[in-house]
Amino acid sequence: MSRPLKYEEFRYVGDKRNQRYYDLDDSAVDSEAIDELMVSDQFTCFAPDTPVEARNRGYRPA
Repeated sequence: MSRPLKYEEFRYVGDKRNQRYYDLDDSAVDSEAIDELMVSDQFTCFAPDTPVEARNRGYRPA
């Protein structure tokens, strides 16, 4: 899946509504869920861009 515009430098995007993060490089990620997340404007990115940082902030894998 291609990464959303303005966020192409990030690999992990978190959904603030359910505290889950998505790996945008994973071919199994639900592209419809990512599109809906971008429209909702309820997402965050992590720095550093790692799953460890996502978990450190209380997010879990989608």
